[in-house]
Amino acid sequence: METEQVDQVEDQRDRSFEWWHHSHPTFAGITGFFAGMLYVTAVPGAFVGILRLLFSYETAEKLFPFVLIALALPIAMLVKRKTRRFAQFMFVGMIVTAMVVLGVASLVLYFMVDA
Repeated sequence: METEQVDQVEDQRDRSFEWWHHSHPTFAGITGFFAGMLYVTAVPGAFVGILRLLFSYETAEKLFPFVLIALALPIAMLVKRKTRRFAQFMFVGMIVTAMVVLGVASLVLYFMVDA
């Protein structure tokens, strides 16, 4: 008797935010875009931070290109139909963030060299 009541309470808790994922049309787009923004900034930063803690500067510099292995996750999400829309928006977030960072860096470098 007690386990049935616990199961019912847990089911109600699980379903309390279920409407958001199914009925809101922009949920996958917004979360995917911001996940891509975070992914392109936080993953390389965390990777280089961990490498720098574990290895010398020269070794960490040589191992840094292995951060590209992190692209396997979004690519794998593109394959599965259920996560494809999220992964598409994640790639958009990654590309837009990379373009903004590179654009701002190039403008700053241009003005610093020009001055």
